[in-house]
Amino acid sequence: MATKTAQPAENKTGEPDYVASGPIVVENQVDVAAQREGIVAKILADTGTPVRRGAVLALLDGRQIGADREAAQAKLRSIEADEKNWEEQNKMDQVDLDRAEKMMKWDLITKEELDHARFKVTASKYEVERERENQLNAKATLESLNLELEKTRIEAPFEGIVARRYVRAGQKVAAGERLFWVSEVAPLLVRFTLPERFVGKANKGDIVYVTSAAEPEAEHRAKVVQVSPVVDPASDSIDVMAELEGKPADLRPGMTANIRLQPSPSKMQ
Repeated sequence: MATKTAQPAENKTGEPDYVASGPIVVENQVDVAAQREGIVAKILADTGTPVRRGAVLALLDGRQIGADREAAQAKLRSIEADEKNWEEQNKMDQVDLDRAEKMMKWDLITKEELDHARFKVTASKYEVERERENQLNAKATLESLNLELEKTRIEAPFEGIVARRYVRAGQKVAAGERLFWVSEVAPLLVRFTLPERFVGKANKGDIVYVTSAAEPEAEHRAKVVQVSPVVDPASDSIDVMAELEGKPADLRPGMTANIRLQPSPSKMQ
């Protein structure tokens, strides 16, 4: 949003004040979009609703994903049981192999029978490894479904207020479609520009005074928190941002405000 510098005003001491105009903004103000396609099952926040970070604004229909997750959990439990079964089988095969090796020393069994016992140990060992890999795959599938289920919860990304609601219950939404507009309410910031002659004279920490067009008699202090290190060659001006003190009741994000700057005589000489 473009800002413009207004004409200088005179203060009570006769020293020149500089008055600029610019928008009141906040650090965070975003459209909350759907992360997956779905049907809006429930609306939990409306325009004007104060929200905390992580608060649920709406829910998408997640019944199918929930059922898929339960199936994945059951499959994982089955694989874990199979792995334990093969681990026990491998232990039994190892006992049989130890016995076969002792019997072979006394020529009580043939070499083929010993080889067969060794094969069973190797085979059951591979089965254990296979089930462990299946378990890793099942866990990854379950984690993926958990993430998809989380996407059915539309949450506030930060503390603030719902500035606008774009959807209604029962509406089908696509991935990336905006659902809510959430805005912080504090701290309020004001952006404005100053002529290039203020380079080196307007500094971080300076105090400026902010008023709104609706209530010009209500003046609020703001501290400069950012001064552009470069001059915009198109407008011969520098960008400045100041943070308002407290929570002024008459100021809102998006309003245009007047900013009065009282440079000290030493800076303006």
